[in-house]
Amino acid sequence: MKWWNVAGLVVVIAVLSAGLSSCRRSEDQEKEKEKVVELSYSIFFPPSHIQCITAEAWAREIEKRTSGKVKVTIYPAGTLTQAPQCYEGVVNGLSDIGMSCFAYTRGRFGLLEGIDLPLGYPSGLVATRVATEMVLKYKPKEVSDVHVLYIHAHGPGILASRKPVYELKDLAGMKVRATGLSSKIVQSLGGTPVAMSQPETYEALQKGVVEATFCPVETLKGWKQGEVINSITDSSVIGYTTAMFVVMNKSAWDRLSPELQEVFTQVSNEWVDKHGQAWDQADEEGMAFINKLQREVIKLSEEEKQQWKDAVKPILDEYITKTAEQGLPGKEFLADIKSLIEKLSTKAGQ
Repeated sequence: MKWWNVAGLVVVIAVLSAGLSSCRRSEDQEKEKEKVVELSYSIFFPPSHIQCITAEAWAREIEKRTSGKVKVTIYPAGTLTQAPQCYEGVVNGLSDIGMSCFAYTRGRFGLLEGIDLPLGYPSGLVATRVATEMVLKYKPKEVSDVHVLYIHAHGPGILASRKPVYELKDLAGMKVRATGLSSKIVQSLGGTPVAMSQPETYEALQKGVVEATFCPVETLKGWKQGEVINSITDSSVIGYTTAMFVVMNKSAWDRLSPELQEVFTQVSNEWVDKHGQAWDQADEEGMAFINKLQREVIKLSEEEKQQWKDAVKPILDEYITKTAEQGLPGKEFLADIKSLIEKLSTKAGQ
């Protein structure tokens, strides 16, 4: 074989090899594009809870709008990460997405603790909108290690008791089930806080170990505590809440294409109100349960409302002082929350 024939053959083989290699690369790239993004979602609520059900609907909507390019597997009831470890679990990649309460990690979220304070939230929808807007507006450094999808928060905590509380003085010395922030509220109102979990509260009320409990109305049905109390006092004038995060691991977020990220943002924006409405629906069911049991519902007079607000003011002052020492804009943060509550309450007719 002449040398130019050999050279020609080599060139042909090289061209064919390059073509095959290019085809393989194209096939690999296509396969990569078609690859499903699988994400784990840790939720501390049990699967039967309305907030877990709402989160499940969010996940299914993500899958639907991405045409199956994203698959979200939910791990409810803290089966992947327990409630207090959920946030750090997202940061460290133990789960790609997580839902839990900021309050379960006291001290880590210095500025955001202000959302939970007794500021007079009238409903879960208002609390949820306020919480989400405040986080998006202030973009606090304390959540910079995750991608925030959205925030939601329960309706106002109220006082449910074995004997009626018509006035602030009726609370003096009363043993009230409370934990965390609500313990401070009970103390400021003159009561005696007793720390215990929700599962323990029914029997404690039944046996008189505690005489009252601070909780959202939905708890009275969800945990059947309405069966062992005789009245509820509408203390929503100092209604506190508990803000709950839905956050995503930063690396997991960055792995999503811009198109997929846009879907996550759109669906998350829509789900803010869905969670707020779910909280209110649960509260309505709790109130219906109370009415069916014919429990007394006590409304505070305007004079009493002011006394209750004055009583919890030191809690707000303490937050302002503490955040100022940390170099955080706590005073402005609370002022914005109060303004938002008033604005959104008027808009919602609450």
